[in-house]
Amino acid sequence: MAGRRNWTRDTLVQAVRDGDRRALARAITLVENGAPLAYEVVHDLYPETGHAYAVGITGPPGVGKSSIVSSLIRIARSQQQTVGVISVDPSSPFTQGALLGDRIRLTEHFLDPEVFIRSMGTRGHLGGLAETTLQALLVLDAAHKDVVFLETVGTGQSEVGVLAIADTVVLALMPGSGDSIQALKAGIMEIPDVIAINKMDHPLAKTMLNEVRQVLALGPREGWRPPIVLAEAMRGEGLDTLWEKIAEHRRWLEAEGELEQRRRRNLAREVFQVASARARRRIEQAVQDDPELRRLLGAVQERKLDPLTAVREILQEVFHIGDEDRTDAR
Repeated sequence: MAGRRNWTRDTLVQAVRDGDRRALARAITLVENGAPLAYEVVHDLYPETGHAYAVGITGPPGVGKSSIVSSLIRIARSQQQTVGVISVDPSSPFTQGALLGDRIRLTEHFLDPEVFIRSMGTRGHLGGLAETTLQALLVLDAAHKDVVFLETVGTGQSEVGVLAIADTVVLALMPGSGDSIQALKAGIMEIPDVIAINKMDHPLAKTMLNEVRQVLALGPREGWRPPIVLAEAMRGEGLDTLWEKIAEHRRWLEAEGELEQRRRRNLAREVFQVASARARRRIEQAVQDDPELRRLLGAVQERKLDPLTAVREILQEVFHIGDEDRTDAR
């Protein structure tokens, strides 16, 4: 097997296909760094993706997502499924700042050759967090992982964007996390596919259950109705039920022909979001480098030039898009 420092495009692609852990680690590092080789590797692997089932696990910090993920990994492995985990939660036990106890609980998974766990810190990525997470998911998918968990705090816009590539989204709550309920009520947080209320022994657990039911009652009457599961992740209680509800949602998506449609929508959205992010970076760089474009921006800030006129002139200069593309006037 090629050494870590002399991977070529062909050897890295083949090693990822073989599920080589060093190759997976190297490929995802290249993705995080926006390296040209990463694009080539994902390009070669992409036709072999679409097998892995992506489960997003989100919720506020301290809700016990990591314990939930750990239990779900154990259940998946008991069913002989191979597992990948991409954690984008800075408070997660998969990061260097983990609590010792959490790390000890996950030791069995780190040592399992059929489980690959990777932390994607929320530091600035060259391609954006959602883009790098999608690329990492594709790498794990091509390595024949049956299920990939995407763990995120779910509070920031970039973390929410990560969930857009999940097939099933699980929202983990705990009694007392009222902000999450308010976010659901206000429609700020999209209705998840499955809701898990952790710490079921808490005196306010039933109260939260009723609050969540009231929020869901305001949603659409047709289609999938998100189930609510009470759990105690530290003891592993309720996690078999949660896993079954995730499986039920997958069966429903497949029966309705919605899984393929959801994936197509997700991938199309990712293409547009990545293109938009890169176009914005190019525009910002162009304005920074061009005194005339900086002058235009300054004129807007001084209210001497209206924003849309500035936009047309900047687009004309950067992308050669002229007034014939008057989408703003339609």
